[in-house]
Amino acid sequence: MMSFLLIGVGGALGAICRYSLGLFVAGRTKSSFPYGTWIINISGSILLGIVFNLHINGAVADWVMLFVGVGFCGAFTTFSTFGNEIVQLIVANKWKLAVGYVVTSVVVSFLAAWVGFLL
Repeated sequence: MMSFLLIGVGGALGAICRYSLGLFVAGRTKSSFPYGTWIINISGSILLGIVFNLHINGAVADWVMLFVGVGFCGAFTTFSTFGNEIVQLIVANKWKLAVGYVVTSVVVSFLAAWVGFLL
């Protein structure tokens, strides 16, 4: 039960930060490039990479990974978990799976979004 609470509270904070930072960046750029999402995804991926490394090396407890990694980063970004899963595959020396995951995720997600748009 505590795990769900940690993930939920972390997720709520991550979602609020995502929305706030997105508004902040959007109000300061005139470009059609989605800088807000780009900044959020990069910064969240860095944070998740740090927390994951600390967690697998025993420097932070499981609850920190749940709160920050799963909850906060999961809601803050749209990309950090994807990036972290690629790192996990590479660390496990599963390069073919990592490349396949990247290619299929990007291509299939794009196609799914396109199909959804056309519906």
